[in-house]
Amino acid sequence: MRRPEPRLQRKLLAWLLGPLAVLLVLDTGAAYWNSQRFSNLAYDRALYEIGREIVLHVKLDGTRPRLDLSETADKILLQDSDDRLFYRVVSEDGTLLGGDVDMPSPRVAETVKSRFYGDVLRGEPVRMMVARMPISADAAAPLVLVQVAETLNKRTRFAWEMVANVVLPQLLLIVMATAVVWFGVSRGLEPLQRLRRAVSDRSHLDLSPIDTQDVPGEVRPLVDEVNELMARLGRTFDFQNRFVADAAHQLKTPVSGLKAQIELALRESDAERVRHSLAQLYISADRLSRLVRQLLSLARNEPGALDFMQLQPLDLNAHVLEISMDWVPEAIKRNIDLGFEGAGHPLMIDADRDRLRELINNLIDNAIRYSQEGGRVTVRLGQSGGDQCRLAISDDGPSIPVQERTRIFERFHRLLGTQEDGSGLGLAIVSEIATLHGARITLEEDTDGVGNTFSVFFPLRAV
Repeated sequence: MRRPEPRLQRKLLAWLLGPLAVLLVLDTGAAYWNSQRFSNLAYDRALYEIGREIVLHVKLDGTRPRLDLSETADKILLQDSDDRLFYRVVSEDGTLLGGDVDMPSPRVAETVKSRFYGDVLRGEPVRMMVARMPISADAAAPLVLVQVAETLNKRTRFAWEMVANVVLPQLLLIVMATAVVWFGVSRGLEPLQRLRRAVSDRSHLDLSPIDTQDVPGEVRPLVDEVNELMARLGRTFDFQNRFVADAAHQLKTPVSGLKAQIELALRESDAERVRHSLAQLYISADRLSRLVRQLLSLARNEPGALDFMQLQPLDLNAHVLEISMDWVPEAIKRNIDLGFEGAGHPLMIDADRDRLRELINNLIDNAIRYSQEGGRVTVRLGQSGGDQCRLAISDDGPSIPVQERTRIFERFHRLLGTQEDGSGLGLAIVSEIATLHGARITLEEDTDGVGNTFSVFFPLRAV
């Protein structure tokens, strides 16, 4: 069974009106109890007076009491338009002097002067008065036990009239309060309704921030979080769209080249020419593979990747030495003198080991790729200031003009006249990874005046 949908308006009304309803029920019960008490107090006095009047008709017949109640007096004392009255008078020795024989025995001690309580007579609830009264004002006058019972019609009616006089105004007040609370809650939740309409009327492509001008303060943190989420989604979608456009643009040319070379190889009948075409196909496939790896790396190191990246303590000096050693065979193959100048002590930073390896690999790869044959590539590490360390990679490649140094880190940007194959993504990846690590990257001429020096400044890990 499906649970009912939680509604804020319903909960507010329940918490505001629920206690009022409970108070009304409790007040009705208290009012009925009080009305019964006051009703009994009022009519019990009349019941006692009837008992006294009946005792006044008890006379002494010698030494024995006798009830002398005429028919006229009986009608005057016991006739009532709303209720029926019953009585019984008993002497001290238990002799019935008059009244109803079937009245129940009194539930009081013999010494009690007067008592009022509820009882049942002939299957009907009654109010019973029991009292021991002298038959005259003489101190030596004998006592008689008088019982007077009355049905509860006028008492009940009087009690309910008192309850109605108390409860009805309160009920009217609660009804008015309910209407006011309902209206107030509805008006108070109107900003939420406007917010709901503002969100539901949006296009799925509209990721602009929600206007928080009229949003209540209690809901503003939620709206701020939604705006932040939409901003992150916007950045993600922008990156994805840009990545798809870049990938489509960059992959179109090499894929077309592969198709052309395959068609050429299929037309060749000479084995040597086919072999040459296959060699070209291998080179093109290698370039395409490198381009795809760089595109995927660029996607993995988007600005929003910091939310999913876990930085761990890392010795930059040892890490860079390990990576530099991996590039020695490539440097030897290209007749490049690859050197390493370490800091001589650990340089602890907070970093993602794999991403940092990718940054260093791209810088060393660029340095070796673009350095002239027989040139030098030097990797240097050292502390820069009190809270930073510097990774510098120098090459003997073509000097990058000053006006190009800011654009060299843009995606797919390549210098004119460069003979080496490349996609223009390596330094863009370096820049993205440096940003994720809170690092700063610079480019200047090498100190010997030949080539360039790329420097990355990492914040040292706090001790």
